[in-house]
Parts: sequence; C-alpha cells; structure tokens
Amino acid sequence: MTVYLLVFGGALVLAVAATPAARWLAPRAGFIDHPETRRVHKRPVPRLGGAAIYLAVIVATVILGERRSFNEFGAILIGATGMSFMGLVDDRWGLRWVIKLLAQILAALLLYANDIYVGVFGHPILNLAVTVAWVFYITNAINYIDNMDGLSSGTAAIAAAFFALMCAFSGQYLVGALSVAVLAACLGFLFYNLNPANIFMGDSGSQFLGFTLAAIGIKLRFPDNSNFVTWMVPVLVLGLPIFDVTLVTFSRLRRRISPATAGLDHTSHRLVAAGMAQREAVLTLYVVSFVLGLLATFVTQASVMEGYIAGGLVVLVGIYGLWRLERPPFWPRSQTN
Repeated sequence: MTVYLLVFGGALVLAVAATPAARWLAPRAGFIDHPETRRVHKRPVPRLGGAAIYLAVIVATVILGERRSFNEFGAILIGATGMSFMGLVDDRWGLRWVIKLLAQILAALLLYANDIYVGVFGHPILNLAVTVAWVFYITNAINYIDNMDGLSSGTAAIAAAFFALMCAFSGQYLVGALSVAVLAACLGFLFYNLNPANIFMGDSGSQFLGFTLAAIGIKLRFPDNSNFVTWMVPVLVLGLPIFDVTLVTFSRLRRRISPATAGLDHTSHRLVAAGMAQREAVLTLYVVSFVLGLLATFVTQASVMEGYIAGGLVVLVGIYGLWRLERPPFWPRSQTN
C-alpha cells in the first residue's frame, strides 16, 4: 500500500507540474487544436497534454513502482511509448489510418510475445486474435471519447481507479501500481482539462491511455473466481468507451460514412443535442462509468449465474441505448458529413 501511495503522489505532482509546461510549449511547437465545424470548442486550444500524462505515468511507475515482472512491464512500457509517440506525430502532422492500425497491431503483438494476452480460449490463435482485437478496440475507444472537455481523462481515471482497487484486493502489484499512476496522472491533467479546458490531451494522450488500460485489463487476474465469468470485468469497467465507439461505428456505417471520420455524433454530443450543457453531459457519463465499475466489482465475486445475469442486463441496456440515441431528441444537430 505504501508503494501505491508513493506512485499516486509522484504521478499526481508530475502531472500537475508538467501540464502547464506542455500548455506553454504546445503553440511554440505547433500543437494547436483549431476550431472547426466538427469540434465543440470555439477557440484554439493547445493539445500537448498527453505528453504530461505520459511523463507522469512512466516516471512514477519506473522510479517508485514495484520491480517485479519487469519483462512484462517493459513490454507495456515500450508499447505505450510507441502509441504515445504515434499520437504525437498524428497531432502535429497527421497520419493515415492504415499506419495507426498497423502500429496498434504491432503493439498488441508485443504484449502477446511477452505473455500478456487474453487467455480465455484454449487455442493460441484465438487468444492472439482476441488480444489484438481488444487492444485495437480499447485504444481507439478511449481516443473516440476524447471529444468533450474532461470526458476522456475523467473516464480513464474512473476505470483506472476500479482497476487499482481490484489489484489491491488480489495483490497484483505490477498492474496495481500502473493503474494508480494512470489514475493520478489523469486527475492531475483533469484539473486543466475540465470545461472550459485550457489544454487537450490529443492523440498522444488518448492512444497512450487506451493502450495502457487495455494492457491492464488483460493482466487482471481473479484467482478466487472462474475465468468463465471474470472475463467480463474489464469489459464492464471500460463499458462506456466500448459503447461509444460501437454507437458511432454503427451509426456511421448505417449512414454509409467512414467510422474513422470525425463528427459530432458521439454519446456526449447526443446528450448535448437533447438539451444538456456540456458539463452536465460529461458528469452524466461519469456516473455511467462509475455504475459500470461497481457492477464489474460485483462480478469479481459473483457466481457464474449471477455474473451472466448482470452482463446480460448490461447488454440489453446497451442495445436499448444504441436504438434510443439514434432517435430524436438525441440525434445530433450537426451531422458527420
């Protein structure tokens, strides 16, 4: 527990101190997010906050974290660094989606090569395919919800908090320290990112957080319960970003639009279209993330029957949400195209 407190304090201080420095550096290095029709902000905003988040997490865990399972931590560190660097290049000069896809696949393969993989299935090819799909989906899901002040950083903080709590209960020190660092870094950055935000994390932050949370979700273990039910724990903890990317993908494909196109058709935008203020929409989604985290905590101790009943109810609510948010008054006023 002392290690967790040290990591939390170190990452928090680093994030609080590094974010203003990143905000100062961003316009001088060309990292500015300019207003446009497919964005909600009305003035240029620096978008180098991801560098501060990355620095806080990596420095805190390397210097203050546990020294166990360093090979696995090294794989996560290298993959997360690659994702953050790729996002940094994308923020400054832009990258084609194919390049980003290949980078995400390579990062997932790096995890698999170091025994960090989804092990629910008995066949290694299936485990590899699900691992790559999980890393790809979660990395992009955190990136997708980075569409309103404080939403992505706050959602990542809530997910990391529940992951840290579960790790503390089961003695998983590596992912526990990493979860605590992500929580603290997101909280430190969130101080500057809440509406009205004076800095954005950019893809360098969202890609880094998405990959790191995906890796933590894979590494979670619950020896007191069956994998037949606990596989859904990280899915529930990250349920909000999973729902949002599913909603946007389904909606855009239905309208014959590329899912990779930016637009004002995310869950948060639809809540605003229905009459909520931006802060109200973000806080509402925080509550949804928190409830899903509580449900995931319940599933860690649930029987197979209880776990699947809970998971089934979440799926039904999710399907209803997909249908309801595609109808007035939630349909966004400004379309993707």
